[in-house]
Amino acid sequence: MSLKNIYTCFPGGKHKALTFSFDDGRVEDRRLVELFNQYGMKGTFNLNSGLHNAERIPVSEYKELYRGHEVACHTVLHPTIARSPLDQVAQQVLEDRRALEELVETPVRGLAYPNGSYTHKIMELLPALGIRYARTVRSTQGFAIPEDFTEWDPTCHFRRGMLELGQKFLTMHKTQYLYLMYVWGHSYELPEQDGWAQMEQFCQMMSHQDDIWYATNIEIVDALEDAARLQFTVDGDLCYNPNAASCWVSVGGKIYELPGGTTTRFE
Repeated sequence: MSLKNIYTCFPGGKHKALTFSFDDGRVEDRRLVELFNQYGMKGTFNLNSGLHNAERIPVSEYKELYRGHEVACHTVLHPTIARSPLDQVAQQVLEDRRALEELVETPVRGLAYPNGSYTHKIMELLPALGIRYARTVRSTQGFAIPEDFTEWDPTCHFRRGMLELGQKFLTMHKTQYLYLMYVWGHSYELPEQDGWAQMEQFCQMMSHQDDIWYATNIEIVDALEDAARLQFTVDGDLCYNPNAASCWVSVGGKIYELPGGTTTRFE
């Protein structure tokens, strides 16, 4: 037996991923989505289905505006849920899911904690509510994969070091690691302090990079959960992929695509 290093990869065999998360569904999302589409970025937009005013995107626009991106929960009414009874938290999340799913006609499986508020009991509750991940507002300034996706700390708010961290992210070339850059914020903050120019500069700088996978939050969760289900032989010469989608691995420095439902032999 010749032992080889086997590593999980992001789709396409890439070792870096970039994602965005923006809250509250404000009208500035229109321009932000246009910017993301122009540069090939992917974002997750966390919406409150029960809040309607002139500053927010009309619900009738959700399906078309956010097409190609992800719509996720932000609770119905945006309460500080750490102070709420747990059964009320469950209703805030489930009813938000229900309303958003009816509008965008796809399962809604993510959450951004409103006001950054949560407890460990809420984290434990989320899988039973159909929520696969939940984002905090606690920035890490780093590029690590979270150990628990129900406590997903982003890399940075777009106003706090995004450009500098992006430049650093571009230099991360050690393929034995998976790197994830996660930018969050609110689109209504972009008109202030030259935010639009900074966001466009960042998107332009990060676009068309051969080693970066541009993904929504849920796409990252799905890819890594699929990879965790791969079944390797003891010798590491074969792998069965029980998933419907392809997975990607690096074996001895060579990238392999593992089609869903098939067994692949490594050279």
